[in-house]
Amino acid sequence: MAENPTSDSDGSSTVVCFGEMLIDFVPTVSGVSLAEAPAFKKAPGGAPANVAVGIARLGGSSAFIGKVGEDGFGYMLADILKQNKVNTSGMRFDHNARTALAFVTLRADGEREFLFFRHPSADMLLRESELDVNLIKQARIFHYGSISLIEEPCRSTHLAALAIAKESGCFLSYDPNLRLPLWPSADAAQKGIMSIWEQADVIKISEEEISFLTGGDDPCDDNVVLEKLFHPNLKLLLVSEGSEGCRYYTKQFYGRVPGIKVKAVDTTGAGDSFVAGILTSLASDVNLYQDEERLREALRFANACGAITVTERGAIPALPSRRAVLQLLTEATS
Repeated sequence: MAENPTSDSDGSSTVVCFGEMLIDFVPTVSGVSLAEAPAFKKAPGGAPANVAVGIARLGGSSAFIGKVGEDGFGYMLADILKQNKVNTSGMRFDHNARTALAFVTLRADGEREFLFFRHPSADMLLRESELDVNLIKQARIFHYGSISLIEEPCRSTHLAALAIAKESGCFLSYDPNLRLPLWPSADAAQKGIMSIWEQADVIKISEEEISFLTGGDDPCDDNVVLEKLFHPNLKLLLVSEGSEGCRYYTKQFYGRVPGIKVKAVDTTGAGDSFVAGILTSLASDVNLYQDEERLREALRFANACGAITVTERGAIPALPSRRAVLQLLTEATS
């Protein structure tokens, strides 16, 4: 680790995000099924890319590793990352496969409906030989999800990148980001997500993911989380609870940090914004999880990131600046 944790001139506090970036098509009106939608608006998507942009918006240093199609959408996504000061040296373009597309809607019953076009899409075709190994080695934190574990060759590439990051002493951050429709079966999803569980230093999961991964156990039960999901190598396990805030578990202590109440417009990207918030703090000092008061302060900051994101439509357009987050925290405590 570098002597000066806040300096990123040598890449020492950079967060490298690995995985998918795609185009989300969102209906122009709310509360309808995909079939009922009169028209769609395109928006950049993909959890690892959202996290990379979120960190950069907060003034941190981030990079994205992934593959898009050599097409108009792929170049658009690369430009969005560059405009947001995300390092794209690890991004690759595929001549033959298209950039992934996802149609997503929030139905009137509150459930999200997904329709993915990946047959296969470029993000699934990233090969180990295309990895920017030096970029991974320079990272302080290596962040990833589980969607890149679904298909080869991306799965092997993900595992190779993980091995490089671990060997280089990177802090490993995992947000499974369960998307059941993309997996061959629920059983494959559960096994795939858990296959790399024990390697991570920090894991962020939702209550829905706790129920899924434990076979239906109560996601609010601390004992369920500690006995079934906390592993010996884990330094920090976070459970996002939406507007209610989050729970945290370490080897020494566990607790809850309440959320900040705001008027929600669109919850897309709120979890990614929360992850960006906590990783920005950890990139400055990866040991802050050892001090409960400092951890709680970092989680209040992360909760505020998530809260601001739900007040606007879309994920990347709604990701906040550090100034906006600090302002909300000031207002919330006054």
